[in-house]
Amino acid sequence: MGSETPHAYDGRRDIERAVAELAARLPEPLAPLARVIYNYRWLWAREARSAFNEISPSNWRQTSCKHYLIQSFPQGPMRALASQPQFLARLRAAAEALEADLRRPWAQTGIPPEHPVAYVCAEFGVHCSLPIYAGGLGVLAGDMLKAASDMAIPMIGVGLFYREGYLHQRINETGWQVEYWTDVDFDRLAAVLVTGPDQQPLTVAVTVRGRAVHVQVWRVDVGRVPLYLLDTDRVDNHPIDRWITARLYVGDRHTRLAQYLVLGVGGMRALTAMGIQPSLVHLNEGHAALSLPERIRVRMAAGASLEEADAAVRQETVFTTHTPVTAGNEGYTQEEMDPVAGDFADQLGIPRTIFYGFGRINPTNVQEPITMTAGALRTSRAASGVSRRHGALAREMWHALWPGRSVEAVPIGHVTNGVHTLTWMAGPMQALLDRALDPDWRSRLCEPELWQRIADIPDADLWAVRNTLRARLIDYARERSMYDRLGSRGDRPDYVESAAETLDPTVLTIGFARRVATHNRLYLLGRLPDNGLMRLLADGPRPVQFILAGKAHPQDREAKETIRRRFELGHDPQVARRMVYLEDYDLHMAPRILSGVDVWLNLPRPPLEASGTSGMKVLLNGGLNVSVLDGWWAEAYDGENGWAIDTPPGDPYQQDEHDARALLDLLEREVIPLFYERDTDGLPRRWLQRIKISMARLIPCFNAERMLRDYLERIYTPRPRT
Repeated sequence: MGSETPHAYDGRRDIERAVAELAARLPEPLAPLARVIYNYRWLWAREARSAFNEISPSNWRQTSCKHYLIQSFPQGPMRALASQPQFLARLRAAAEALEADLRRPWAQTGIPPEHPVAYVCAEFGVHCSLPIYAGGLGVLAGDMLKAASDMAIPMIGVGLFYREGYLHQRINETGWQVEYWTDVDFDRLAAVLVTGPDQQPLTVAVTVRGRAVHVQVWRVDVGRVPLYLLDTDRVDNHPIDRWITARLYVGDRHTRLAQYLVLGVGGMRALTAMGIQPSLVHLNEGHAALSLPERIRVRMAAGASLEEADAAVRQETVFTTHTPVTAGNEGYTQEEMDPVAGDFADQLGIPRTIFYGFGRINPTNVQEPITMTAGALRTSRAASGVSRRHGALAREMWHALWPGRSVEAVPIGHVTNGVHTLTWMAGPMQALLDRALDPDWRSRLCEPELWQRIADIPDADLWAVRNTLRARLIDYARERSMYDRLGSRGDRPDYVESAAETLDPTVLTIGFARRVATHNRLYLLGRLPDNGLMRLLADGPRPVQFILAGKAHPQDREAKETIRRRFELGHDPQVARRMVYLEDYDLHMAPRILSGVDVWLNLPRPPLEASGTSGMKVLLNGGLNVSVLDGWWAEAYDGENGWAIDTPPGDPYQQDEHDARALLDLLEREVIPLFYERDTDGLPRRWLQRIKISMARLIPCFNAERMLRDYLERIYTPRPRT
C-alpha cells in the first residue's frame, strides 16, 4: 500500500495478488470490494460498514467472516448489486476512504517508517473471524494495532496463527463445561501466505526439541498496520512440530515452551527474512521473551561481546506485564527447558547456565524456576504495568530483581489500558454522537472539552438509544439461549421457550461476561446474603435480569465448578426466567452484551485485576459500572460515574462475605431504584445524568489512542534506565 515503506518480501505483493484474484471473480463494478475486504479496517470504518450492510443484511450479521461471505455469495444477487447505483456509490466511498487512509503521511513521533515498532504478543483479538485470541490480552493487542493505524504510528504486529484457535465451550446437561476445538479454514480469511523471491512460502527455521522446525508467515492487514502470524503446520515438519501452533494456551507445558520459541526466536528471524528491521520491539507480556536472547545472538555473531549485545538489545526493547496472577508468570525448571530450548541455548555461544539465569531472580540459583517475565524485565530498557495500581503491585512483585533499591524505585511504570472506541461503540450510539458532537469527533477522542457536550444531549434521545441497544441484546440473548439449551443440553422445547421469552427488553439488565477464573468471583452472585439473588430475580415493580457468559480454562476445575453451580441455580424456575448463561463467549458475542447491558458487574479479588477493559467498552455505550476498586476502576471511579465496592484486606472468605453484602446493598438501595425512578415523561433523569457523567469523564481517558500516546511519551521515547 502507498503508506508503507517497502521491504523486500513483507507480504505486500501477496496481498496485492490476493486482491486481484478476488476482484477477478467479482462483477467488474464490484471490484473495489476485494481491496476493502482484504483490510480489517472495514471493522471500524463507517463507509465500509455502510456498504456492507446492503449485502444481504441478515447473512452479513450472522456470518462473522466477511471475506468468505463475499466469496460464497450467489452470482445472481451479486450481479444485481453491481447494477445498483446507491450501493456502488457506497462501495466507491469505502474504497476511496481506505486508499486515502493508507496514503496519509506517518505521524512525526521519532519512529522512522522504515524501522517500525514491532509489537509482539501471543494473541491478537482483531475480529471474531480471526480466532487467535482468548481474552483481554488479545483484545487489548488488537485494539493497539487499530489505534496505531488511526494515529499513523509505524507499527507491525507479530503473533502466532493457531490452526484451531482457542477453545469452544459447551455446557452439558449437568452444567459442566466441555471444550472442543475446530479447524480454522485459512482460505476463508483475509490473510495471505508471505512468499519469498521464488514465490514459494517464505520460511525460517527454529530448533525445537533437537529438530529444525520450519515456520511460515501469514500477513493480515489491520488498517495501516500489517500483522504477521507464524505457522508451523507444514508438511516438511515432524507431525509433533506441526502441532506447535495448533492451539492457543495449550495445556501441555512443553508445547507452550515450543510456542515461546517460535514466537520469540521465529518472530525475529521472520522479520529479518522479510527485510524488516524494527527500531523498537515491544513485548506485550512475557510469552515472546526469547526474542531477547535471539537478538543478542545476532549481535554476538556480528562481533559484539555478550555485554555489548545485551546493552544494545536492552535499548531497543520495552516490555508490558499484564497480570499478577501466578498462571500468567509461570516458571519452568531447567529440566523442563533443556529438552525444548537447550539446543537454541547452545546456539547462543554462551553457557546454558547464563542463558537460564536471564529468567531467574538470582541468576546463579539453579533451583529457582525460570520465568519469561523475569527475563523480559531484566533485558528491557523500560517496563510497565497496565494500570496505576498494577504498576505499583508489579514493583512489589519484582522488587527482588533490583535488591539494592526501594520498592518505589523499581523501574516499572504503568500505562493504563484503553479500548478502541470505534470498534466497541455500537452504531446507534455513534449515530447519536454524530448529531450531538462536531463532525470530526472520531479523530478527537482524547479531548475532554469535546466530551463535555454530551451533557447537552436530550435525555429522550439518549434513552432511546439505550432502549434500542438493550432490546437488541435481549433478542440476541433469547435466540442464543434457546439454541444453547436445545442444541447443547437437549432441554425440553417448552421449558426452553418459556424461559427465553421471559427476558424483557424494558427490564434493568445486568451483565457479567469474561474469563471465568476463580479470582474473577462470578460465584459471588450465588453468595448474596439473605437469599439476595432470589429477591433480585423475583417478580415485582422493579425487576432485574442477568446475562452471563465466559469460558473457564480447560485445566481450571475450580472455575468450571463455578459455572456448574450457576447452572444448578438455573433449575429454579425463578432464576431461569431472569438469568441466562450464554455459551462460547467470543468477539462475535461480546459487542452485543457490552453495548446492551445497563450495568456491568466486575468482581475481581484485589489486587488480581491488573486492568480490565470490558467496563470501558460498556461505558462507551451508556452502560454503568458496578465494580470492585481494582485495576482501571481504581483510577476511574469518582463517586458519580458508577458504583464501587471497596474490598477490605484480609482473609479471602471474609472478603467474599463483605463484597457479596456490599454488592447486594448497592443494587437494592441505589442501582435498581435509580433505574426505575421515572418522571412524568417516563424518563429516568438521574440515571441518564449518571450515564452522561460517565461518558464525558471517562471516554477521553480510557481509549486506545490515549493509551498509545502514553506509550509514545512514557515508554517508547528513549530514556536512560537508572
